[in-house]
Amino acid sequence: MKQGWIYILTNKRNGTLYIGVTSNLAHRIEQHRQGRVAGFTQRYGLKMLVWHQHFDNLHDARRREVQMKEWNRAWKIELIEAANPEWRDLSFELSN
Repeated sequence: MKQGWIYILTNKRNGTLYIGVTSNLAHRIEQHRQGRVAGFTQRYGLKMLVWHQHFDNLHDARRREVQMKEWNRAWKIELIEAANPEWRDLSFELSN
């Protein structure tokens, strides 16, 4: 069974937020950082990883992503600030 991650990207503290899901977080974030993911994240320059959560099962991660995408902005910001109050770019802490 494939593992999964949910992640939140932004372009700056309290900036535009994007929630995504992947089975390989380090690789996916590198794709975003290099601008190789066309669409919303590329258009808004969303390259800062400010939050992520691991799941043993990719299906569970996808289900949680759908829930979180329906959250209001304040809940997403609360989630980020509980784990990462400085809004540090966590992508530099990932290992491939």
